[in-house]
Amino acid sequence: MACTLQTPRLILRPLQLEDAEQVQQLFPQWEIVKHLNAQIPWPFPEDGVLNRYRSHTLSAIERGEEWHWTLRLKTSMETIIGAISLMLGENNRGFWLIPEMHSKGLMTEAVIAVNDYWFDVLKFPILRAPKAIANTASRRISEKTGMRVIAIKESDYVSGRLPTETWEITAEEWRQWRDHKAR
Repeated sequence: MACTLQTPRLILRPLQLEDAEQVQQLFPQWEIVKHLNAQIPWPFPEDGVLNRYRSHTLSAIERGEEWHWTLRLKTSMETIIGAISLMLGENNRGFWLIPEMHSKGLMTEAVIAVNDYWFDVLKFPILRAPKAIANTASRRISEKTGMRVIAIKESDYVSGRLPTETWEITAEEWRQWRDHKAR
């Protein structure tokens, strides 16, 4: 089970079933879902978040295969503005943020916090994050946080089949990046 994480401006609260109602109001926006995995139905069902939490997410958390947080500004801790997740497998990190919070550096803060959790708490040696090449903002976050492209392929997204880059960083590379940023 994940613990609460903090950044300078955010609280990352472990996901709970009670979050489903608020997330359902935010998540089904084309700007949020278009570059997410094609497993996400579109149009998004009215009970999609609750069903996903019940059928997959909460049991994956209990099995220790996934770690999920909702993102909240410290100035408004009851309001969810996005989510970030860590997962076992080929895709180790995913996130989304409501469009009105884009371009403020908030997701970069969240990524740094969960990368620290992945490497320092969970002790995994490598983090990989595939993403659509068209998802420029997400690619910039990976670039800014020291990741590098290791593969290019095509993948299916809500918006269709798109060229995809797999970004990677090792625990050693992450620690070097963190040490460099701390100076």
